[in-house]
Amino acid sequence: MPKKTALGASAVAGAVAVALSGATLVATTTGAAADEKCYGVAKAGGNDCAAGPGTTCAGTSTIDYQGNSWKMVPDGTCLTMNLPDGRMGSLTPLDRDLPKES
Repeated sequence: MPKKTALGASAVAGAVAVALSGATLVATTTGAAADEKCYGVAKAGGNDCAAGPGTTCAGTSTIDYQGNSWKMVPDGTCLTMNLPDGRMGSLTPLDRDLPKES
């Protein structure tokens, strides 16, 4: 095989390898499990971001299982989480376990 043809074949093979590795990366990242925002399941200081009165952002909830504080959980698990005292997670803010207004 002439030197020029061998270089061209190598370049094509390299381009194909790069394209395939990129396709694998896309498949891996898009195949990740989805999460959902779940209210009332975070321990004090364990919320993911702003949750209403009494919080400003991640880690600022002051009450365990604060009803207006949320945490990202695996999709489909929010409503089935095992929490103390019969509490349940919710896909919308709850009116329970809220900080007292000053």
